[in-house]
Amino acid sequence: MATKTKRRPPKRPRIQNPTRQTTPPRRPWLLYGTAAAGLVAVVIALALAVFNGGGRSGEQASVGLPDTPDYHSLLVNPTDPRKLVLGTHVGLYASSDSGRHWRFDALPGDDAMNLARAGGETMWLAGHDVFKKSTDGGTTWSDVRPAGLPSLDIHGFTVDPRKPNVLYAAVAGQGLYRSRDGGRAFSLVSKDIGGSVMALAVLPDGRILAGDMQQGLLESSNGGASWRRTLRAQLMGLAVNPSDAKRLLAAGSGIALSTDGGRTWRSVLNLQDGVGPVAWSRSSPGLAYAVGLNRTLYRSRDGGENWQPIEGS
Repeated sequence: MATKTKRRPPKRPRIQNPTRQTTPPRRPWLLYGTAAAGLVAVVIALALAVFNGGGRSGEQASVGLPDTPDYHSLLVNPTDPRKLVLGTHVGLYASSDSGRHWRFDALPGDDAMNLARAGGETMWLAGHDVFKKSTDGGTTWSDVRPAGLPSLDIHGFTVDPRKPNVLYAAVAGQGLYRSRDGGRAFSLVSKDIGGSVMALAVLPDGRILAGDMQQGLLESSNGGASWRRTLRAQLMGLAVNPSDAKRLLAAGSGIALSTDGGRTWRSVLNLQDGVGPVAWSRSSPGLAYAVGLNRTLYRSRDGGENWQPIEGS
């Protein structure tokens, strides 16, 4: 691993409309003064620029989701359900008030397609040509350069909840790979899936779920040796409830909920623009968040049954 990367203000990325990102087809869900004063003013301006996301021209403190290209990944703080981390095309944003306000947090320019916790303070970030690990809850990050991966274009990533040293990485155009030693080395699991996978999850019973943009939601109960389709849908997000592993969320053209471990699904929210990442709260198991690609953050307080937009998002 290389020297740890500390937080720094982001570069000035070209702002795009998030709704221009690649989204699932819009189809029914289950189908598919003085010098001193001047100096003080400059210091204040720079501080505000850092807080507001890098000093982009005319940008104010972010009310609601940040105006950035692509919403990729989402994590809820394990002890405070109001604290969220959002992975975007240009780095990480953080909210401390359930997503009403956001500030730039870390890793400018890194395409944070995946965020995962391995237990305790260990976090992983993987995406387009980026693979990083944090052992202090995201305060600092270190580059990871494992053996065995054909590239670091990792579109799907997850950690086995039973064994935090077991990691799965879906490499774009290549396949699904697994590490058994905490990311030092990976080996091929399957060429049949992984190349188009955008969402991954491992259940406590060992089953692997893979949201493939071409094949739908796939399930393997034998470590990836074989797969079967359980849902015809193009998925951008998967989340397993940390207290009830039978309660799952799948996001794509909307949000689908399973209460029997992924064997059956039903639609609980439809959005024309689609839904990106979804995440459960560990400390409040009935609470979940979902990022709408219409730049709206949604929240469920009843285990994913009903969803409401968060005021200010």
